[in-house]
Amino acid sequence: METEELMMASFGQRTRGYPRSRGRTGPRGGLDRDTLGIVGTICAVAGFFTLGIVLGPAALVCGWVSMGRIWNPKSSVPALVAVVLGAIDTVLALLWLGGVSL
Repeated sequence: METEELMMASFGQRTRGYPRSRGRTGPRGGLDRDTLGIVGTICAVAGFFTLGIVLGPAALVCGWVSMGRIWNPKSSVPALVAVVLGAIDTVLALLWLGGVSL
């Protein structure tokens, strides 16, 4: 008898609503921002040794998305490192492709 009363009392009554409509925090799927910053940093460092023309822009994109697509150096250190090293890596790769020797 108690079970029926509890079930009837809660039938059709939502207490939490829709969690996504209230601005739920955290990632909803895919890689989170910290992971993207670390991946971008790894791409930037690896780009100095091989495939700089590919890994440099990849590091730039990963770092930029990790920052939240705005220039926010206070967001995370790996994201900042990924953007800066990715830009340097990309410029050096373009200079190398252009035939400029340093």
